[in-house]
Amino acid sequence: MKITGTFLDEISHDIPHQNWSRKEWEQDFQYMKATGIGKVILIRSGYRKFLTYPSEYLIKQYNCHRPSEDLVNMFLELSDHYGMDFYFGLYDSGKYWDTGDMQHEIDANRYVIDEVWSRYGHHASFKGWYLSMEISRKTKGAIEAFRTLGLAGKEKDQHLQTLISPWIDGPKAVMAHDAALRKDAVVTIQEHEREWKEIFDGIQGTVDVVAFQDGHVDIHELEEYLVVNKQLADAHGMHAWTNTESFDRDMPIKFLPIKFEKMRLKLEVAARAGYQEAITFEFSHFMSPQSAYIQAHHLYNRYKEYTNHA
Repeated sequence: MKITGTFLDEISHDIPHQNWSRKEWEQDFQYMKATGIGKVILIRSGYRKFLTYPSEYLIKQYNCHRPSEDLVNMFLELSDHYGMDFYFGLYDSGKYWDTGDMQHEIDANRYVIDEVWSRYGHHASFKGWYLSMEISRKTKGAIEAFRTLGLAGKEKDQHLQTLISPWIDGPKAVMAHDAALRKDAVVTIQEHEREWKEIFDGIQGTVDVVAFQDGHVDIHELEEYLVVNKQLADAHGMHAWTNTESFDRDMPIKFLPIKFEKMRLKLEVAARAGYQEAITFEFSHFMSPQSAYIQAHHLYNRYKEYTNHA
């Protein structure tokens, strides 16, 4: 089981920025390519006031800061050059996290999809949309948001894929700012299957790929959730990928590169569950030889040995 894609975490609220220029990003694309990664997924194009590209709409309507560089254009140029597929991650206004109302995200991203496609849709590497609203359970407004924005993306080009990456409401599903590492109130496998069947019923035909995050349940419990997730995806005509997190949720410092043994075990679980594709969150911080975390340099070496890319 090999990792074939990674998120690009350029706009984050809980992971330190690495302050890279195009030089460092191009080097990272080369490192990604050397491990067999062929897909890059922008985790989000903006978060609250900070943006990855100079969106006139978001700068005007949300009073966002104008970025010093057009990172979306840079990522697409690098993807074109290195033969990678690029998925554009939508804007996160932060208002859903504040209010629980996803209508804000729908309203903003209808315009963002139009703006982005008109600017960047000509790139050969532009292969899809990442619907960046992360949910774990039957969240109010989630089905409508995924359906509406998935359809909006497909209206631009029916051949583009739409991707979501939800999380399982397991014992490690705690907020990043919470000092605790675990919680007691967790979803059962029966509740998870029932709630996600309803969500899958509602988003069928508008979402092509579902890549559940794999870090919120213990490894010995992971397989039964991955099996259920794949069965639901298969039944609804969707692709099931696994999002193999390359950071560790068991450490008191949030977040550090994962121990390779844990990553290997999770990949093996996904293989047993019948998965063909794994993506990760995310290469540049937690697996890259030029990451700010030296542990990531060694994780890169261990992963290349594991996949015979050395």
